[in-house]
Amino acid sequence: MPEGDTVWRTAKHLDQALSGEVLTRTDFRVPAHATLDLAGQRVIETVSRGKHLLTRIGDAHTLHTHLKMEGSWHLYKPGTRWKRPAHEARVVLETEPWTGVGFALGIVEVLPREAEHDAVGHLGPDLLGPDWDPDEAVRRIEAAPERALADALLDQRNLAGVGNLYKSELCFLAGVHPGRPVGEARELTSLDRLVRRAHAVLEANKERVEQTTTGDTRRGRQTWVYRRDKQPCRRCGTKILVTMQGREGQERATYWCPRCQPEA
Repeated sequence: MPEGDTVWRTAKHLDQALSGEVLTRTDFRVPAHATLDLAGQRVIETVSRGKHLLTRIGDAHTLHTHLKMEGSWHLYKPGTRWKRPAHEARVVLETEPWTGVGFALGIVEVLPREAEHDAVGHLGPDLLGPDWDPDEAVRRIEAAPERALADALLDQRNLAGVGNLYKSELCFLAGVHPGRPVGEARELTSLDRLVRRAHAVLEANKERVEQTTTGDTRRGRQTWVYRRDKQPCRRCGTKILVTMQGREGQERATYWCPRCQPEA
């Protein structure tokens, strides 16, 4: 699932290409909105909220989309061939200069503008948004001291924007095993420093495609532990481990160094 910085960049590109333009054709390829036609209305803006995208159209509508695991938004000049199969398209927003196509989107819903809060109001402080509040993020994380730190970081109700990559990387940078309960983790590291580091990492990566937590954007050098299982730790040489972590049915791979991040 894309990280918050990837979604932020997607919103920026959609906003730059479509905002201010009048829709010449719309196609919502989901049952709930299959007959909806917003042609003739002007695109106001696209903004991100954590991992959610809000495209405001006209005076009354908001298109709410989420990339989930496989989704992506593409922008095409008129007549350009799409890079993904047409049957994967869920939304088409056509203007004279650009066409925005949302492929394999996990969420597609058109809401009344005043109902945006119903879609994203549950989210915690947005790491890349104007509402970013590190103190509130820490307060929400600490509210469940028995919860594994990695799960708490991944919970968008605590802070919005951390995905699987940053979850593992932040735990490594803090020197804390990802399965440690929050109550124990805060005895080993500063949660305030941890959430501020999360904000700094996403800020540093939001304008570039090649995400890095090491500061090195070269292939194979971008991360400390993420997707590096069985490879040597960059700090101590111990083999990186991986396990599935999270609630049943929502497990995600978690990576860590057993020496730099001991379980106990």
